[in-house]
Amino acid sequence: MVSARANLTLKRVVVRHHGDLDGDTITQTLMGLAFDAYRIEDAASAEDDQHGRARQLLRALAVAGFGAANIMLLSVSAWSGADGSIRDLFHLISGLIAVPVVAYSGRPFFQSAFSALSVRRVNMDVPISLAVLLAVGMSVFQTFTSKPDAYFDAAVMLLFFLLIGRYLDQLMRARARSAVTSLSEYAARDAIEILGDGSTRAIPVADIEVGMRLRLLPGGRVPVDCCVVQGTSDVDRAMVTGENEPMTVRVGEVLESGVLNLTGALEVEAERLVDQSFLAEISRMLDAAEKGKGRYVGLADRAAEIYTPAVHLVALTAFIGWMFVSGGDWQRSLLVAISTLIITCPCALGLAVPVAHVIAASRLFRWGLLMRNGGALERLARIRIAVFDKTGTLTSGQKTVVQMPKLTAPERDAFAALAGRSSHPAAMGIAAALGQTAPVALTHVTEEPGIGISARWDGASIALGRGQSGTRLEVDGVSLGEARFAETVRDRADEAIGGLARLGVQATILSGDTDQAVTNISRTVGIDDWRAKQSPKDKVSFVTTLSEEAFEGGVLMVGDGINDGPSLAAADVSIAPGSASDVGRHAADFVLARPSLEAIPNAVWLARRTNEIVLQNFGIALIYNLVAVPLAVAGFVTPLIAALAMSGSSIVVIANSLRLSHMEPPRFTPARGNSDEQAPALAPPAEVAA
Repeated sequence: MVSARANLTLKRVVVRHHGDLDGDTITQTLMGLAFDAYRIEDAASAEDDQHGRARQLLRALAVAGFGAANIMLLSVSAWSGADGSIRDLFHLISGLIAVPVVAYSGRPFFQSAFSALSVRRVNMDVPISLAVLLAVGMSVFQTFTSKPDAYFDAAVMLLFFLLIGRYLDQLMRARARSAVTSLSEYAARDAIEILGDGSTRAIPVADIEVGMRLRLLPGGRVPVDCCVVQGTSDVDRAMVTGENEPMTVRVGEVLESGVLNLTGALEVEAERLVDQSFLAEISRMLDAAEKGKGRYVGLADRAAEIYTPAVHLVALTAFIGWMFVSGGDWQRSLLVAISTLIITCPCALGLAVPVAHVIAASRLFRWGLLMRNGGALERLARIRIAVFDKTGTLTSGQKTVVQMPKLTAPERDAFAALAGRSSHPAAMGIAAALGQTAPVALTHVTEEPGIGISARWDGASIALGRGQSGTRLEVDGVSLGEARFAETVRDRADEAIGGLARLGVQATILSGDTDQAVTNISRTVGIDDWRAKQSPKDKVSFVTTLSEEAFEGGVLMVGDGINDGPSLAAADVSIAPGSASDVGRHAADFVLARPSLEAIPNAVWLARRTNEIVLQNFGIALIYNLVAVPLAVAGFVTPLIAALAMSGSSIVVIANSLRLSHMEPPRFTPARGNSDEQAPALAPPAEVAA
């Protein structure tokens, strides 16, 4: 074997090896180490298995919640002074509920612990399983020997809390994996090969070779990176540049895989194989960027390596010590050990982050920002620079008519009808601006890629075509003027940038558009630093460099397109508008559900407050352990009191986290006022002239 690299988010292992290994040997080796392993060819089976695990966790959580609620009601009766046969009956009923509940809901922990122990490894599920089983076993013994205390409630509540965290973790990982798999929606499945005699045949994309001639029909996606050798067409390259404006391509121009052909048929020549083309490169960049986030998982793993043996050691020491102190009283010694295992359960520590994040997520939801990754909130609190894409992020991404030639009512209807015959964004903008109040009969409708669309109307020829600064409207070859367009800045974009500045976050624009277009936007929203004509590689390189350089905090990336997917994944934390591509949304940590950008500075403010609450929660958990563990080891705590103490610490952590619900963010204002230097071109669209 040459090397092995694991991506913990995508749950993939890439192994480079010599010819003496094969995929089956590698998967068998991983399975021998207590991991479920599949070859990449069996990805569908692996996905089914992941969905099955999520459903299993959800069912286990529901059963544990039901059992915990009922057992706690019975326990309250026992705590209230019931004794004798009544107390024993309550314990017996609790046991009849708890034993099947623990057997079913505890399976994820028991199976994981058994798998680890079978290969002589110890993970966090080992002490959890041991505490639950010992508590249930001791409770059964106490019940059948008519002892006053039973601890079924402690065991089931412990499982309930832990299953909540396990299920949320499963959901987060599944959403992270979808960023890569959603790219398949933009990939062509087959292609049309042009043979030497001029005939054609359909072939799988995997069979395309460099130099092969292919035919690309309107509405089809480019299968591999290729060069146009015949024909002209408008193509949608938004996934590459992030810009919605179609591009006219002619002979000699290069098209990337996944680009959508809009209007004309093309003959192209393949320049790369499918696994070396644009979409494959984007997928690899997403994969590599996701690996960079594994350091957070690594910190948790290292903490677990210390915590797990420490818990066992403390409990074992307590058991042995009490065997000596009590003169061999194994029941007393075992109760102390069980109490120690329960009281050291990291529930308060485990709730320190997720409860605060759940409350923060609910507030973000009310502000129109959906949190897809709880860990991202912590990283958002540390950001010191925000990188914005332009089209579709700072702007709405739609072309809006801001100036229209004066037209008669019949002309308005005719040009509206003509524009409605085209799928070109400029034509669609004109159709929306003009409207159509009366039916219009058009004949001989012709659309030429890169030229425009024309038709016969009432004996005259009318046309929409490219002008010097917009779209030209013609009647019988005579220009009536041009329709001019502008991008509309998103609502409160300037306030969002101003809010970030007041929080100490520097903003910059990273766009695939021209210098002039980016300059106009930067002046409008109040951003001084910008970069234009950026490819996906350029964006990833820029964001990665910022993350690695001397910024005290991290980098926030806000983008919407497929071309932004790798840079969204490469940033320390990322946000995508709800209108973003599937790849952009899946790669992002947060998704904006509203057009306004004001939720972004609010989110940064809330993330910093949440971070403060989380640190306070960690302090509470630490103080709890420093006080409770010595008491448990000293024998002053029964398993029931241990469970109550554990729950009490959790309640304190939850109550502290609830303070986030009542904190209000400051009111942010634009970074710049309405000065004369501010570009007016992107103000709300002017009324269309009649």
